[in-house]
Formats: sequence, structure tokens, C-alpha cells
Amino acid sequence: MKPALALILFLFSTQLFAEPVDMTLTDLDGKQVRLSDYRGKWVIVNYWATWCPPCREEMPELESFHAAYEKDKAVVLGLNTEVIDKQRILDFLDEYFISYPNFIVGPVAESPLGRIPGLPTTFVITPQGELVARQVGGVTREMIENFIEKWEAKNPAEGGS
Repeated sequence: MKPALALILFLFSTQLFAEPVDMTLTDLDGKQVRLSDYRGKWVIVNYWATWCPPCREEMPELESFHAAYEKDKAVVLGLNTEVIDKQRILDFLDEYFISYPNFIVGPVAESPLGRIPGLPTTFVITPQGELVARQVGGVTREMIENFIEKWEAKNPAEGGS
């Protein structure tokens, strides 16, 4: 997919849910986390797999975005869709220098956030917990930043930080 087309697809979003979305995940240390734990921040939920080349390609972009904004504005959550040993995931994340939280959810075609027709699939959730975008295919830090900037400009009362 050409980058311009991917950007258009990413920016083509609607308010997918009128109510805040939530789901519970168990991290690699066994701790349960809810999407609502991150209210007040943008949440980027990324479904991925180790065998997926576009997933591996976008991971440095997601890491860069997460590192820049995790303290005050946004967080990235990685959801691995494989039946895979926890140690293999930890080794993979270490190899790619990934620090954002990751979870093993196993194979999924549908999630509480919507369909996952292919990998990677990324969902964007506002600081108020509303799902506002889905991108099937790779994303970049710039795409996410541009989307958030445009969304906040159109919705100044809900922009978050």
C-alpha cells in the first residue's frame, strides 16, 4: 500500500462508538490492565505478530511515538495475536528495543474494539475513551501525530492534554 493511500485510510475515521470503550488485558507479567486505566491519554492499540513484516516495520515508529508521549499525552499498547511462548515475545521485544506495554491475546478476528481483518491493525482511542479510528496496515509516528492533531483541532473541548 502506498504511504499516501495508507494516510488517507487512517484519516478516514468516524466516531466508531458513542460510548467509551473498555477491555481488560493481562500483561506479560500477569498484571491485569484496563483501557480505562489510561483515561486522560490517547491510547494506540496495535494488534501484531512476530511473523508479520509490516508489524516489524512499524514497531520502531510506535516505539518512537510512545517514548515521546507516554509521560503526559499518549500510550501505545501492543497486542500479540499468536499462540506463542511468553519468553519468545520477551526476546522479540528486546531484540526490537520495544518498551511499550505488550500483551498476548492469541489469534483474533474480532475484538471489543472491532474487526481485525489483517495485521497490523491499529485502533486510536481518545483521552475520553472513545474509539475514533482504525487502520489496517502499517502506521508511522507522523501518521498518528497528524491524526491526533487534526482530531483535536476539530474537537477542542475533547482534545485531552
